[in-house]
Amino acid sequence: MMLDWNAYQQDLGATIGDLAKLSPDTVRGYQTLGAANARASKLGEKVRQLISLAVAVTTRCDGCIVFHTEAALKAGATKREISEALGVAVAMNAGAALVFSARALDALAAKAHAADG
Repeated sequence: MMLDWNAYQQDLGATIGDLAKLSPDTVRGYQTLGAANARASKLGEKVRQLISLAVAVTTRCDGCIVFHTEAALKAGATKREISEALGVAVAMNAGAALVFSARALDALAAKAHAADG
């Protein structure tokens, strides 16, 4: 195992608890966003958690990964379904790299044009 995810989740939860004491409105606002989405969900909890996990991977948020992995399992997601969601995250990251490569070439063209001018 690369990381003791259970200990990490426990430590993170304690630290977020500390933040909640220092800045309760911040944590309450975050919780409100998540709860509002859950109440109006047409996707169901399992799909929401699979999407959340894929987004957690693309945003490189370890805390999000551990919390949404647990939530996906609790919602009934299988290892196969989680793996499929992770495959979507991989494809999105590759797609983003492709699109931003085009942007880099555009910046290169602009800089080369400015240097020529």
